[in-house]
Amino acid sequence: MNKTITRIPFVDLNLQHQPIQIQLEQAIQAVLKQGDFILGQAVSDFEAAFAAASGAEYGVGVASGTDAIALGLEACNIGAGDEVILPANTFVATLIGVLRVGAKPVFVDCDRQTALIDLEAAAKAITPHTKAIIPVHLYGQMVSPRQLLDFADTYKLIIFEDAAQAHLAERDGYRAGSVGTAAAFSFYPSKNLGAFGDGGMLLTKDPNIAQKMLRLRNYGSSQKYVHIESGTNSRLDTLQAAVLREKLPYLPKWNSDRLNIAQQYDLELQPLISAGIIPMQNYSGRGHVYHLYVIRIDDSCPLDRQQIQEQLTAAGIQTGIHYPIPCHLQPAFTNLGYQVGDFPQAEKLAKEILSLPMYPGLSNSQVREVITAIASILSSEQQQLLCI
Repeated sequence: MNKTITRIPFVDLNLQHQPIQIQLEQAIQAVLKQGDFILGQAVSDFEAAFAAASGAEYGVGVASGTDAIALGLEACNIGAGDEVILPANTFVATLIGVLRVGAKPVFVDCDRQTALIDLEAAAKAITPHTKAIIPVHLYGQMVSPRQLLDFADTYKLIIFEDAAQAHLAERDGYRAGSVGTAAAFSFYPSKNLGAFGDGGMLLTKDPNIAQKMLRLRNYGSSQKYVHIESGTNSRLDTLQAAVLREKLPYLPKWNSDRLNIAQQYDLELQPLISAGIIPMQNYSGRGHVYHLYVIRIDDSCPLDRQQIQEQLTAAGIQTGIHYPIPCHLQPAFTNLGYQVGDFPQAEKLAKEILSLPMYPGLSNSQVREVITAIASILSSEQQQLLCI
């Protein structure tokens, strides 16, 4: 049995790490020598640096992006009896964070051109119990801060940003993490700024929220053996913080590389739009940080998403789907009462979207090879149809 050789991986972290391997090893060795493995100096250093880079006042490192959402919502005093609006087409961690604090998740549909939350749909979901909205800055593009701020002001809501895919993204003069009351980030290894394991952070401009978050991540304690809240153990490891602090200065260049790659994808894909291969829209200009580069394979395409993905895989080109099942249709959450047809844009997107290889170091020739492969697949299909 022949095994397909991957020629273009979906993500290649080595291209980022190899040029700075010595610095990363030195950062790790410094922590080993210091021995401050839990809440060490590297944690507070990285918290301050990442908050400043994002335009926020305070940063609190935690064990994962999921904890950043759940503990962050709790720090914002969101809990039982509160309703929280979120898009149906997000990673399940957004939903889990809402459920963990005992709040009621209220899904809304998305804009099919960007995959970002539809604020007009969100307005229709407001009730007297609505306390917050979670705009997910999906794929590296922010939900418009101006529109969000107007929305929150109109309905008197907390904005809690899910910025797990939007490190240093910009729009309307704001950076991700600086718009709302608080924001959650993930440092999963494949993120624009990734650790060597799990990690997350809450950013906020509110000192009270920051202080509560510091307690919640450490058993509800700000003083040893004195527990003010029923917190948990969710601390960003000092080793991970040291790695992230070392990588942070490179992030603007890595984001710029991603943008350049996306612009080449956009250009190369132009001839294929008429065949139903449609890039997601960028309304952020150079502020889009392209954690993912996503296309839609719409109904006018002679092949469906599965057929194209399978043939790309056979050609040695890895792809992804973010995400194949909207949250409201996930088997674990049928008790929420949603069903097929509730959010038609999110459901249609889930069947159309395909994420192409995207990472700093992806070459122009590799981008061209990906698009050439898609064009070849479509061309072969059209020739077969003509022969029928």
